[in-house]
Amino acid sequence: MGTDEGTFGQLLREARRRGQFTLEALALASGVSVRAISDMERGKSLPRPATLNELMDVLELEGPARRLLVQASIRRTPQVPRQLPPDLAAFRGRESELAGVLGDAEGASGPAGHVVISAIGGMAGVGKTALAVHWAHRVAERFPDGQMYVNLRGFEAARSPLDPGEALGGFLRALGVASNEMPAGTEERTAMFRARTRDRRMIVLLDNARTAEQVRPLLPDSPGCLTIITSRNQLAGLAATDGAALVGLDVWTEAEAVAALSARIGEQRCRAEPGAAAELVDLCGHLPLAVAVVAAQLSAAPMMALSTAVRELRRTEPRLDALAGDDRRADVRAVLSLSYHSLAPETAYFFRYLALHPGPAVSAEAAASLAGVEMPAARRHLRELTSASLLSRDAVGRYILHDLLRAYGAELVHQEGDDHLAARSRLLDYLRQNAHAANRFLSRFLAMPITTPEPGVVQVVIDSREDALDWYGQEDPAFLAVQRSAADPALLRHRLNLTLEWAAYNEMEGRWGEEIGASGSALEAALEVDDPVTINRAGHNLVRALIETGRLQDVDSPLDLVLQHLDRLPVERRARAERDVSWVYLYLERPAEGLRHALDALTIARSLDQHDEVGRALTDAAWRLVQLGEHQEAIARCEEAIPILREAGDRRYEAGAWGTVAYAHQDLGNLEDAVTGHRRALELFEATHDRYNQAEALDNLASALVELGAKEEARENWNRAADLFTQLRVARAADMRAKADALL
Repeated sequence: MGTDEGTFGQLLREARRRGQFTLEALALASGVSVRAISDMERGKSLPRPATLNELMDVLELEGPARRLLVQASIRRTPQVPRQLPPDLAAFRGRESELAGVLGDAEGASGPAGHVVISAIGGMAGVGKTALAVHWAHRVAERFPDGQMYVNLRGFEAARSPLDPGEALGGFLRALGVASNEMPAGTEERTAMFRARTRDRRMIVLLDNARTAEQVRPLLPDSPGCLTIITSRNQLAGLAATDGAALVGLDVWTEAEAVAALSARIGEQRCRAEPGAAAELVDLCGHLPLAVAVVAAQLSAAPMMALSTAVRELRRTEPRLDALAGDDRRADVRAVLSLSYHSLAPETAYFFRYLALHPGPAVSAEAAASLAGVEMPAARRHLRELTSASLLSRDAVGRYILHDLLRAYGAELVHQEGDDHLAARSRLLDYLRQNAHAANRFLSRFLAMPITTPEPGVVQVVIDSREDALDWYGQEDPAFLAVQRSAADPALLRHRLNLTLEWAAYNEMEGRWGEEIGASGSALEAALEVDDPVTINRAGHNLVRALIETGRLQDVDSPLDLVLQHLDRLPVERRARAERDVSWVYLYLERPAEGLRHALDALTIARSLDQHDEVGRALTDAAWRLVQLGEHQEAIARCEEAIPILREAGDRRYEAGAWGTVAYAHQDLGNLEDAVTGHRRALELFEATHDRYNQAEALDNLASALVELGAKEEARENWNRAADLFTQLRVARAADMRAKADALL
């Protein structure tokens, strides 16, 4: 028994006993077998994420207790990707299609395997994903190196199809590629993905694709891989150029649909009312999605006669436009209505608000914030909706609402007169508040003050850098979707504030291209609301992103806007704003103007007794003095600043002061003092996980080492700086590499 398994088992047993559950009671409530729970508690196994989520939800674990159990469940041994959604317990029909695709799989898994690509096409709700997942589970043992899955969102009216580069990012992370190793471009990610899957025998399931162009970058080229694609389009181009086999799905036959209904609600009920069973699936248009939803509702109402369900379906109007056609029986809205109206009133309310989330998957915390309910209630509603087949879960436990169900839920919001703007406002504030909390551990800059959360907004406990990164990783897709969808003018201020908060994550990940677009839109919004504080922040974020991508020629316009509104800022924000402008002039190689703004910041900070800002302004002014050749004065400014910064706990600026002292000594020929100062600066930047300034310090240290004659150590430091700038996608990486190569 491994240590991890033992620790997890003890924690699970303690949580079960605290909740006063027997093994049998926990198994009944969670749907996990008694034997499986017993094996976990005895340290014989660890659960999959979905299983663990079910157990924790039933035990109502929150906060530290929940995080501790999740951490204990992590397998410390190398794992192959296991991303397939769960197989349907009652999969029925598709015998001929399944026989054909199982034969295709032999080609990839055999001893002389070849590339196998199969594209499953058909209308929405016809069961493409169900067939693909079932097929993948049937043959999974033949592909021992794992299974990968992604929903490409090809046909969702409210959202754009998933970018292939983003999908590749998820695949590469599942294969163990760290964020700092992740290539920026789609072509580079494709190359890395194919290199990482070469000589592997894997299943890659690309669900809900829109075009062949979206799919091609995601295709492995290993002979041992089976690629399964689902799409409403035929993707004939893949057949013509990539050798894909096309599988077309139609709706079920009546016999298949009744068999599927019987498997879900019990053969006895269908045998008792065979005519009603046949009419029920006929009203569902034999559409697998519709039959599954009706079956889930009937399972939850075991005393309801099938004839009663038929009458309710006939009377339910209007019908879902997305599946309306000449044959009104092939319409899903009536089916969804039956399921919706059987929900408890509180859960029905929760479902309507959940449909307003624009992202591909929604966390429990975001769902609770949308509806304005507390977490225990939210988890109960999510369990009920999952049981009713109105929700599914992804590989990391987030909740997925089918696009048709989302459209139906959004219609209900308007029908019921729900306050959709308040819900969207809470979602935006949820993302902003928790990004602000995460930035305490990630941002190089001190956080700006923030308003108190709106009522109903969930605040996640974020106590470490790891917590912050986990939260951002979970919610980043939601942020991107919100940016595209929150267009209502009433949400302009919320969207603007959220964008400004998310800039820290974009910087940390080196997503400068994304930040240029986001901060550019934010600057336009800030000008529209005529708020000098947000104009300053958005303008500075845009200028910084342009500088880091080497687009200095584009800086003047947003910089001019920042300068125009400096005098309008509240006096307590002026010192920082002046320092930001001073930083820009540093990179524009205009030190005299930079010094002027740094000294203005110093004057303002001293007048307001802002001691920490005094230390920062002294440091900024010192560096500009070095650029102007005033080395002794620069050293004096830093010697005044360092004790202030140390007392304030600002290790980043203290590091900057040491680096400035070192640079001044280097210009004065005091090389030993210079190396000592640069090393001290580097240590402080490493302690604060500030990769950008680590690279700066390595550059400065290398230049001093060259003058001392330590060329090999200098070359190593320049290469380290180049690696860090590459991870951050900063244009200066090439300069660092050139300096290192020049020493060869």
